Amino acid sequence: MAYQASIIRTFSLVLIFGLISSLNGCSTWLTGNFKDPDVRLVKVEVIKAKLLEQQFRLRFHIKNPNDVSLPVRGIDYVVFLNDMKLAEGESDVWFTVPANGQHSFEIPVRTNLWRHVRQIVKMLEHPDEPIRYRLEGEVKTGMLFGRSVHMMRNGEIIPGDFIPE
Repeated sequence: MAYQASIIRTFSLVLIFGLISSLNGCSTWLTGNFKDPDVRLVKVEVIKAKLLEQQFRLRFHIKNPNDVSLPVRGIDYVVFLNDMKLAEGESDVWFTVPANGQHSFEIPVRTNLWRHVRQIVKMLEHPDEPIRYRLEGEVKTGMLFGRSVHMMRNGEIIPGDFIPE
């Protein structure tokens, strides 16, 4: 019985020490001085476009305005085209953005546009008319005390700009 109490006390001390030592890096989050990073979708690259499966690569750029490094644990995302859900998913990329620094990262995306083919053909009937897109997501930051940074980007693409002459 005394052996169990000793193990529990040792485990508790290790856990408390770990919590206290990890709070040092999260002090800006706890004091309210944390500024959300700026996350931007920089480029969408088509990797493969076949009838039943399309592969894209989303390139993001993140700027950390804080005086401490920012660990990123992943991103959840949803991509819409004219309010039609085109793709959704999550990536568990891990990296650290240096204090007052920036970092670029890529996420592979797979989708099947076959179920939306009628709507897409209708959009492409007028190649000079813009098509709205929207990217929504959450960037998961932090280690022990995680924080999710919401992002939303809107824009338009003109299909005629991508059709070769």
